[in-house]
Amino acid sequence: MKSIFKSIVIFILSLLVFACSEETVTISSLLKEMPKKLELTYYPEKEYKLKQSSSYNRKTVGIDKEGWYENSDMSHFIRVEENQGRREFVMFDQDGPGTIVRWWMTFWRAQNGILRIYMDNDTIPEIEGAPFDVISGQLLAPEPLSQSLPAEAPIEERGHNLYLPIPYSKHCKVTYECDSLRPKEHYYWPDVFYNICYREYDTDVMVESFSLESLQEAEEELSHTNRKLLEDFSSTGIARSFDQELKPGDSVILFFDGEQNAIDFLSLQLISDDPYQALRSTVISASFDSQQSIWVPVGEFFGTGFQMNPHKTFANQTDKSAMMISSWIMPFKELCKVYYINFGDKSIRLKGQVGLSNYQWRDNSMYFGACWHEYYHLETRDTNSWMFDMNYVDIKGKGLYVGDQVTLFNMAEIWWGEGDEKIFVDGEEFPSSIGTGSEDYYGYAFAHPEPFSNPFVSQPFGKGNWEPAMTVNMRHRSLDAIPFNYSISVNIEMWHWAKTCLNYSLTSYYYVLIPYEINIGTDIEAVKKPVPTNKEDFYEYDENCYTIEQLK
Repeated sequence: MKSIFKSIVIFILSLLVFACSEETVTISSLLKEMPKKLELTYYPEKEYKLKQSSSYNRKTVGIDKEGWYENSDMSHFIRVEENQGRREFVMFDQDGPGTIVRWWMTFWRAQNGILRIYMDNDTIPEIEGAPFDVISGQLLAPEPLSQSLPAEAPIEERGHNLYLPIPYSKHCKVTYECDSLRPKEHYYWPDVFYNICYREYDTDVMVESFSLESLQEAEEELSHTNRKLLEDFSSTGIARSFDQELKPGDSVILFFDGEQNAIDFLSLQLISDDPYQALRSTVISASFDSQQSIWVPVGEFFGTGFQMNPHKTFANQTDKSAMMISSWIMPFKELCKVYYINFGDKSIRLKGQVGLSNYQWRDNSMYFGACWHEYYHLETRDTNSWMFDMNYVDIKGKGLYVGDQVTLFNMAEIWWGEGDEKIFVDGEEFPSSIGTGSEDYYGYAFAHPEPFSNPFVSQPFGKGNWEPAMTVNMRHRSLDAIPFNYSISVNIEMWHWAKTCLNYSLTSYYYVLIPYEINIGTDIEAVKKPVPTNKEDFYEYDENCYTIEQLK
């Protein structure tokens, strides 16, 4: 009897240990979550707030207050402290439970320092090393979780990205020691730029703090995650293929109402005598259970803009054969309708496929949404202000913000993107995510135009950073997806170095529970407007725009 009783106790204890391990947030559990786009369709059961610690200019204190558009977003720290005789600049200092989920940095003549990460109030750092080793040099994780972008730029001018999750139970502090930093007015010089995104969990969430030992134990999961992030897109089953000529005003219409109740794969090839315009004037629209939630030009939806440029991210891809692919998962209960609509004035040919998979609908399941709008022939500096905020989207409801894209045509031979993202969640007065520059938000640095791709950030084309041309920047979120309980307002500054004009279009991706409201609607006239391929095109449509040459 004793041996039977002992066996039962051991069995029960093993079940409890297993249950606790399943509920505890660890490096391994976060790595498992990262590549699973399916997880994004469910509102997080372990609720958290997504926040960001950054080097934004501390003169920025509130909307409509002096300093709201301050630039110089470098070398602003939480404080400076002495640790064992070292002068350390504190960049991050948060109580747990939480997890660092995205870390970006760049430098200007201040890269020769030491980063330290202190866990759970320990005075000895768990991680210590040069920034180009810790963040992007694969000291902690291989590519693409640790990567500098773009690879063609000098290393000191790249954006350095770390997506390895760093969970902490009680507390986490990140510091930077650099002897070259000297006080200058309200900040330090030379320049240190940083954005650290982190999850702030509810207090009842159990978290196992990061350690080098736990990272080593998660080596197999780390390798698996990297493979999943880089593998080719596929579907469990192609449900429909099509090859159709579309005259102006025509549509491809696809209906799905079977047992497989989630789109997990979309591919599209667009053949046209005017492919640039067709990428803008052909729109993907979709409704799920009678709720329309997607209306985006196909070039933006698939991430290539209005020119074909190879790239690959976590959620979309354009290959060298001009095949465009999306792998967002789009669940529905009963009925899904997908439309490809030709709003252009020329006939086109569309070839593509739709893949479906089985989906388990739960109480916290959400519908996928994507919206688009354009600031057309936007004057970068009006009579009232040189800087102003532009809106990606405002959503009223409950959901998860999972990414966005900028497609623009710059009309000046100078940088357009000093503006910072400003993301307000659930009515907060000051944005919980405020950054240090548009290119920093999208993973690179110093306005470099070279193309790059990473699972979570991409610049398929960047010539418009420094000349009259197109630029495409995108960011897709996994662990750094932003939950909102009743509202989110996603914005970015227009902070251009020139008084000029540009076209600036914004695409947003999100998951939402029904009911919800968004402020961006369909705009047929906008997608019909001609897209410029050079500055002469631009002037043909608006002679009131300016370039630097005209202002001299």
